[in-house]
Amino acid sequence: MRYSRSLKMSIIKRLMGSDPCSTQALSRETGVSEATIYNWKKQAKAGKLDIDSSDISPRFYSAKEKYHLLMSAAKLSDEELGSFLREQGLHSEHLTLWDQELRESMTENSSKKNQETARLKKEVRDLKKELARKDKALAETTALLVLKKKLDALMGDSVDD
Repeated sequence: MRYSRSLKMSIIKRLMGSDPCSTQALSRETGVSEATIYNWKKQAKAGKLDIDSSDISPRFYSAKEKYHLLMSAAKLSDEELGSFLREQGLHSEHLTLWDQELRESMTENSSKKNQETARLKKEVRDLKKELARKDKALAETTALLVLKKKLDALMGDSVDD
């Protein structure tokens, strides 16, 4: 199967960029086999494949890049936004979609954190209950031991059990 140059470049950039992804993760995400990705990486290191960031499809931007572009676009007026989108090779739909993805991601992360917090609170509560139960059992055992020693001393029993 033949892949576009922009797809190759975006995958190589994600592999070798400042925030690299694993080959396996990229393979799952893009549907390109790991062997093919390894081959592209090898070609890029040998200098046979140029990494040109202007050729990368917006579809393969990392979450960090998408967020950065969203924040840059949010500061612009409508006229400036049009030229910004043309310079970046984007459509306004990209920004809308990325904004929605970001919001969904934040909601998912928030609900996961809430679930994790609730689970940890329950675990702490259970551990405190268990610790209190064990403290009571230890106090009871200590009291019984003291009483046994006193009884042995009263009975005149000099042999310890």
